[in-house]
Amino acid sequence: MKILLTSLFILIHFNLIAQETISGKIIDYHGVVVMGANVYLKGTYDGTATNEKGLYSFQTEETGEQTLVISSISYETYSKTADISTFKNCILKLKDDVNTLDAVTVNAGTFKAGDNAKVTALKPIDIVTTAGALGDVIGALQTLPGTSTVAEDGRLFVRGGDADETQIFVDGMRVFTPYAPSANNIPTRGRLSPFLFKGITFSTGGYSAEYGQALSSVLLLSSIDEPLEEKTEVSIMTVGLGVGNTQKWKANSLSVNASYMNLEPYQKLFPGHNSWHKPIETLGGEAVYRHKFKNEGLLKVYGAFSTLNFDLTQEDINEPLGVRFALENRNLYINTSYKDFLDKDWSILTGVSFSNDLSTLKLGDVNIKDVENSAHIKLVLNKYFSSRYKLNFGAAYLITNFKENYTNSITESNDYGFDNNLLSSFVETDLFFSKDLATKIGFRGEYSQLLEEFNVSPRVSLAYKSGANSQISLAYGQFFQNPKNDYLKFDTDFSAEHTTHLIANYQYVKNKQILRAEVYYKDYHSLVTYDTPIALPISNYANIGGGFAKGLDIFWRDNKSIQNTEYWVSYSYLDTQRKYKNYPTTATPNFASTHNASLVLKHWIAPWKSQFGWSYNFASGRSYTNPNTDAFLAEKTKNYNALNANWAYLISPQKILYFSVSNVLGTQNINGYQYANQANSTGTFDRSALTPNTDSFFFVGLFWTISENKKDNQLNNL
Repeated sequence: MKILLTSLFILIHFNLIAQETISGKIIDYHGVVVMGANVYLKGTYDGTATNEKGLYSFQTEETGEQTLVISSISYETYSKTADISTFKNCILKLKDDVNTLDAVTVNAGTFKAGDNAKVTALKPIDIVTTAGALGDVIGALQTLPGTSTVAEDGRLFVRGGDADETQIFVDGMRVFTPYAPSANNIPTRGRLSPFLFKGITFSTGGYSAEYGQALSSVLLLSSIDEPLEEKTEVSIMTVGLGVGNTQKWKANSLSVNASYMNLEPYQKLFPGHNSWHKPIETLGGEAVYRHKFKNEGLLKVYGAFSTLNFDLTQEDINEPLGVRFALENRNLYINTSYKDFLDKDWSILTGVSFSNDLSTLKLGDVNIKDVENSAHIKLVLNKYFSSRYKLNFGAAYLITNFKENYTNSITESNDYGFDNNLLSSFVETDLFFSKDLATKIGFRGEYSQLLEEFNVSPRVSLAYKSGANSQISLAYGQFFQNPKNDYLKFDTDFSAEHTTHLIANYQYVKNKQILRAEVYYKDYHSLVTYDTPIALPISNYANIGGGFAKGLDIFWRDNKSIQNTEYWVSYSYLDTQRKYKNYPTTATPNFASTHNASLVLKHWIAPWKSQFGWSYNFASGRSYTNPNTDAFLAEKTKNYNALNANWAYLISPQKILYFSVSNVLGTQNINGYQYANQANSTGTFDRSALTPNTDSFFFVGLFWTISENKKDNQLNNL
């Protein structure tokens, strides 16, 4: 009996020796205890959870070197490998998980849209459902703060910058001619179909070092990686028709679209100040091929071809018979991109884009033929070191060949043009110090073979999460851009134009509500000037211009307060002056308005299967020069006002009837004035008002979609 008791005591003694106690406390880097964190030994069932004081304690029979793991929602998983005897009375700090939805985002000067955007200020579907946008990407973006209403032009004017200061990219590749050409005082439209894109990033300033050759802003469009289903789309409109088809295979998909538009019905109803000999007529098609590789690599090839032509006589106060203007344009654009994830947390993006644009213009007895061939070659590598540190770097090569032939009935034919190759490289890093503080730092270098000039552009952004639903962001950057083709075709003795951006941003996001407020300052240097009424071969050019732009942008979007209703309000204050082109002195340019505001509202009425939309755009008067005074660009036009409306009716899940009316009230907005070249008998100069082509535009469309998935209800997904 004595021997049995002794043996039992020895067994209990050894068992007690084998039990190790693991204990400690879990806090975050602010010293706050973490309750409910899981604490365990990797590869075992031994573990526990922290209590309300952040304490934990459990026993294990494991010995030697082990790995202790701590995990908790909103924190990075912590692990430590050491001898198990060291895991006693530990005080461990968890780092914030910077990938959580409430983590800070670096977003000064940037609006994002898409399913993957943490904060969506504008959705891709907004492009085709915003009253007044008429399905144009640019039209929808003009409801955002930072843009100026220039109704007779139609392009993006951002924060006191000319339209040429904004560049557009598709899948990271440059779009060289994103707008269709047009005539004076007739707004242009973007060439790109809004249905191609899943995401939009509109940077009003301070953008990434990956992009260059833009003084004011960049618009980044991301095309759809893979269509959800096979479908056929037919659209019948008052001014044209379109048809499209999408097919899917195991690892491939192909989407093809074609469209035809003839604006004769509209131009007969609202001729404006024009006599149309041939209405605006367009024919175009596009195709997107996608191939997904087994290793998750994705190849996308996008091609688009379009033609446009028209002929008209425009009123001119100095020409009793008006000015005859005819245009024919043909455009080809190809964009190929490939992206893939490589070993050891590397990823790659590479691509090539090519554009061929041919325009033939006839202005009175003058004939002008322009041919531009451009290409963009790009390679970007990304290294993911951790959720707190990412590195992005790459290089790009831009090629431009421009030729112009000018002939008239008096002089012989003259040829102009240039070739320019531009090599660029960049490096940029994202650093997340915590989920409340992050920074993006980058440098970009560019060498222009034509200008024989090398420029370095530093960029930096900083974001701090100031509250549970708010954050503050700052951005600084320098940006360079070569002079535009209208100058380079006559003279190449230039330097790059230059701006510096300073931006401060506040953002509040909660429960489908977004508030953004942003102040900025832009400093312009080396802008191109010349000494003739327009840019001519005989002009004397120089890089002696400059200026500034400063202002405030406010944006509010609410999809919560009113049932089945969403709306957003934008306001921009702009103070800008510059000396460029043939300006005799520094002045506010005639495309800039001090105040711009817009209100967009959409309401869904389920019993009527209808969505009603309204938008209102306001812009204060723009500057113009009155030759009856000595001041330059000193007078203002009247304010711009436009009320737009649309109605989308769901006939069936595959049929939508769409009505849209722009400028419902038919407001005669004045963009500027044209004066007589000679003074009249009283010694003053007569003028005629120049009104934009924004009379009421009644647009009716029937959209018919046949899908394999019969649940393709577009309106219910708005």
